[in-house]
Amino acid sequence: MVLGKAETMDVPLPDGIALGSTRTRVTFTAGEPAAIESVPSGQDTVGTFTIIDVESKQDAIEWVKRLPRRNGDEEIEIREGGCPGGVPAVSLSPSLRSTGEKRFVVMLKADPYTETGRIAEEPRLRAMVKQNEASVKAGVMLAGEGLQPSSRGARVRFSGGKTTVIDGPFAEAKELVAGFWLIQAKTKEDALEWVKSYPFPFDDAEVEVREAVTQV
Repeated sequence: MVLGKAETMDVPLPDGIALGSTRTRVTFTAGEPAAIESVPSGQDTVGTFTIIDVESKQDAIEWVKRLPRRNGDEEIEIREGGCPGGVPAVSLSPSLRSTGEKRFVVMLKADPYTETGRIAEEPRLRAMVKQNEASVKAGVMLAGEGLQPSSRGARVRFSGGKTTVIDGPFAEAKELVAGFWLIQAKTKEDALEWVKSYPFPFDDAEVEVREAVTQV
């Protein structure tokens, strides 16, 4: 997964999904959700993402280096896909692309547990698989995957005509992504209801909901 930072990316990555500027956070404390509207953007806010299939992190870095550049500084983060707990990824299904509903990206924010590779208990993992399967069948979930800790990722920074590669881990856990879901819903409220009913890996969690603003 290749993430473009919102502060530095004003166009989507090739074949990527650009995200709207409105950020809604849903926090779960002891399993109880609470929504926080219009969270301000920061320097590590995700602006767009692209899923690529390569053999190694180095191949992903080389792919990023070949991207067309614009004038100015940019930073792109590379993260390895694959849920640490083994929940299968859901690949984008072409048959579900043209319903006319809005698309939202739901990003599970990282925390010290996910960054150290902590795995959810087996009943919770089974519940996640069951919910994913039901959401796909209902035509709500289009894609989704867990991400490996940032220690297995990298960032490519373009500045002043120079390219710098920075290997993970990255310190700002609250702005990192531990997993994502691409869903479709008629309204943001419907998307939030889906989020609030999802059995996330741990009772304490924080999720960001962003509307996708380009055609998938």
